[in-house]
Amino acid sequence: MEDLAPANGLAAALRATHATGLTRPLEWRHEQLSALARMLRDGADALVGAMGEDMSRPATEAWLTDVAAVRRDVEAIARDLARWAAPRRVRVPWQLWPGRAEVRPEPLGAVLVLGPWNYPVRALLLPVAFALAAGDTVAAKPSELAPATAAELARLAGEYLDPKATRLCLGGPDVAQSLLEQRWDHIFFTGGSRVGRLVMAAAARHLTPVTLELGGKNPAIVAKSADIRTAAKRIAWAKFMNAGQTCVAPDYVVVEREAEEALLEELVRWLARFYGKSPHLSRDFGRVLNDAHMARLTALLGTTKGRTITGGTALPEERYLAPTVLAGLSWDDPVMEEEIFGPVLPVLAYDEMSDVLEHVRGREKPLAIYLYARDTRLEERVLAETSSGGVCVNHNAVQLGVPELPFGGVGASGMGAYHGRTGFDTFSHRKAVLRRPARAEAPLVYPPYGRVKQWVLHKVV
Repeated sequence: MEDLAPANGLAAALRATHATGLTRPLEWRHEQLSALARMLRDGADALVGAMGEDMSRPATEAWLTDVAAVRRDVEAIARDLARWAAPRRVRVPWQLWPGRAEVRPEPLGAVLVLGPWNYPVRALLLPVAFALAAGDTVAAKPSELAPATAAELARLAGEYLDPKATRLCLGGPDVAQSLLEQRWDHIFFTGGSRVGRLVMAAAARHLTPVTLELGGKNPAIVAKSADIRTAAKRIAWAKFMNAGQTCVAPDYVVVEREAEEALLEELVRWLARFYGKSPHLSRDFGRVLNDAHMARLTALLGTTKGRTITGGTALPEERYLAPTVLAGLSWDDPVMEEEIFGPVLPVLAYDEMSDVLEHVRGREKPLAIYLYARDTRLEERVLAETSSGGVCVNHNAVQLGVPELPFGGVGASGMGAYHGRTGFDTFSHRKAVLRRPARAEAPLVYPPYGRVKQWVLHKVV
């Protein structure tokens, strides 16, 4: 049983802090964002080391994706905060003249952020940064599946952030359940769809709004018009980063049949260039999270009807699974049933784009769709005939690097979004305000309604 003492009653305590007005001034919010940026600067080595301990994350990869990029985003939030937080004037219909209307962002109150294990710093601290920017108080729970990183995050947060407004809770499912039983003003969850359903069910008991950042089987579609060499390079990089344990990674590739052989050859070549002939000796290739995930992936490889183009080697005692590319598969192969979330890339060939789009539409909506082509009409067709959280043309995953692009899923891949102003709005309430003078006005809208008033109202309205 986890120690639930830090979690019990936390929502009420943070809501009480919020009620004091501590978090409302922009100066306080800027101070907390600056402190968070310093925390990521000063604690970079410790966080990278902890991620290495938890899941053998390559140091450069961990620093780039989970520390440096987050610090950059936090600094960008601080730069734009005053503009986002300012009331926004809106037009008033002439029938309500004289009057002034505005949308005024205000904090939601006390919010809960539940982080994942695969990007344990980025996916926890970036939502926390947006919540602090919006003026909320925050409870954040790192994943217990990355315990060293969770402990380091808690230590650093205690040193750098205001403990009256930001609290990190360590522990497992019992702590998460204790937190979810409380009434929050918003819950932000990043993780799998199974736990996402539990979070949503818990939030429904209090009518608490939720943001769910989930995942899905993201397709990479490669047309014969694409630059095959570049497509293979970018797909291999995005797919096998973090040993394939990335929610926006391409889960499978569908390539036009005429380009299939060239793409497979380039994938093999780029993987050898990235990780060498013995990837398990490479300092730049990570490991599978734990024994359970390792068993799941090796079992999946044992059921596929596809042929192995490269990889397939498994060292369970090291939680190592080689970067693996499969070919000769059909849409009903076992590896096509659920999100793989590991270093296994199925490659399917197609003859007609209409068949590809029909199969993509027939599945749950993915978090991302990737298209490699030099054909603007094909780009527009894919955009028009599919639905996904986002689309990236001629690259993978880098859409996350555009701060003003909202990031989030649709349908089974999630609900709600963040990044840029969208992140600030996610943790804010946009209050509608109308101001009118108190002086006398024409009595047209007030009863009794005689014939003349009715005639005038029909003309005016």
